[in-house]
Amino acid sequence: MVFKKMMRAFGVGGPTVDTVLANPNTRPGLALEGQVQIAGGDHDVAIDGVVLGLVTRVESEHGDSFVEFHRLPVAGAFKLSKGEQRDLPFSFPVPWETPITDVYGQRLRGMTMGLRTELAVAKAVDKGDLDEVAVHPLPAQERILDAFARLGFRFKSADLERGAIYGVRTTLPFYQEIEFYPPPQYAGAINEVEVTFIADPQGVEVVLEFDKRGGFLAPGHDSYGRFRVSHSDADTTDWAAVVEQWVSEAAGRYQGMRAAGGFGGHGAPGHGGYGHAGHHGHYRRGHGGMGMGAMAAGVAGGVVGGMILGEAMEEVFEDDGGGSEEE
Repeated sequence: MVFKKMMRAFGVGGPTVDTVLANPNTRPGLALEGQVQIAGGDHDVAIDGVVLGLVTRVESEHGDSFVEFHRLPVAGAFKLSKGEQRDLPFSFPVPWETPITDVYGQRLRGMTMGLRTELAVAKAVDKGDLDEVAVHPLPAQERILDAFARLGFRFKSADLERGAIYGVRTTLPFYQEIEFYPPPQYAGAINEVEVTFIADPQGVEVVLEFDKRGGFLAPGHDSYGRFRVSHSDADTTDWAAVVEQWVSEAAGRYQGMRAAGGFGGHGAPGHGGYGHAGHHGHYRRGHGGMGMGAMAAGVAGGVVGGMILGEAMEEVFEDDGGGSEEE
């Protein structure tokens, strides 16, 4: 499949650029292959450089903005003669932490991702339109999302939030939240579940945020869980059983705390507590003990190094104010 997008640089008579992708579909950790094809205009020009950038839309407290989070120089300075055709092949590495945009061939509502070509002439930079890119999940990510669907969870939306995740090494200035509505059996305890993936060459860190319902005269509050799965073990685990265990434990903790009146960040005796959640997934310090997810022996096949399920002891998601915004 060939994806082609034309842009005209620097007005009538200037050079034109085609960015041609061999395939606009990719996964985190792979590469986008293609060519930047530059055609000379009606006069010679000195090209200062050609750069590709991966761009996406990110939410923040100040509104949405486009953020370029990965760049690749394709060519340095060269002279482009009148009418000359020059093809610049590239292999653009997709960062492991790149957010997912498509699942089972369908675009996730709320996600935007594109490759942009910049052509610099005489210190002026022409930034072309975004050439759409589809980022599909890694096997581990796909199995976990599929498990939620098999359990009856309904996809709500996906977005990117500016900030970092406490306790997880990240390189991008944002993180993705994929949100689900719960099935009927959990509707009385959980409003929604948000899934965040942080991938690296060895595996995927998964953060689950459970937005929980409040009871009579008691406010709702969030809990979170975190676990890790290696790429090699993605296909050897009954993910439906594992995810059901995590969700059931979160719902069970809610029911136990509701019966004990243990809201407000103080857990019922022997159960640990859940802290309050701040805006946009930012957690404040809780007061109860950290709960550990009860995992049946053999369920995870040794994949999970321990499911952390309890209140946040620190800022799990914290705004770092970093990242470069594109106007």
